[in-house]
Amino acid sequence: MLQKINLHNVLFLDIETVPIAPEYDQLTEEEQLLYAEKTAYQRGEDITPEEHYQRAGIWAEFGKIICLSVGYFAPNSPARNYRIKSFTGNEKDLLVAFKSLLEKYFNLNKHLLCAHNGKEFDFPYIARRMIIHGISLPKILNHHGKKPWEIPHLDTLQLWRFGDYKHYTSLKLLAHILGIPSPKDDIDGSQVARVYYEDQQLDRIVSYCEKDVVTIAQILLKMRQEPLLEPDEIIHSKS
Repeated sequence: MLQKINLHNVLFLDIETVPIAPEYDQLTEEEQLLYAEKTAYQRGEDITPEEHYQRAGIWAEFGKIICLSVGYFAPNSPARNYRIKSFTGNEKDLLVAFKSLLEKYFNLNKHLLCAHNGKEFDFPYIARRMIIHGISLPKILNHHGKKPWEIPHLDTLQLWRFGDYKHYTSLKLLAHILGIPSPKDDIDGSQVARVYYEDQQLDRIVSYCEKDVVTIAQILLKMRQEPLLEPDEIIHSKS
């Protein structure tokens, strides 16, 4: 039962990713061949690997994390405060910092990670990028030897599916139908790579990522039939 989960034990998160290099021709010949093989089933015969490369960020083998935002309900707080923090910069450095947070504050059996489509995207993507950088996995991301029901992950997409695995609902659509207010975004996921590489405006991407972290928490609150967060209950970390 969702109502039995202590929200103070949940770390909500979202990541923004981009292709590992700005342009397809900046990949080595071997990487271009491997990318062509990896994407053949999606591209078909009408789209070249180069034309498809703008989507490379969705794969951990050809993408990287540029922003990882987290949110949590602050314990020992006189009010219901939802605190947000973002990790940015060099990917290895942000992953090490994120791991440090997990090991310091979210390393017990009672702790959970929560994301939208996290089980198919965010959680494995983070784990794969950590392995690529030679970073040992923190306990909460290491599934080896665990049974499905022992994995400490919540996924708002899967919660909404109610067992229907053919059904996909975007975070934006789910928030809309549940009556969760969301501020107007000046970018969407398809524009992140351009904003990062061409416009070099990481702050816009961070803002976009943090809004998603708020929305994920709001969805879980809605599913628990609890009041939504008010603007003055959302606190952005300055560090």
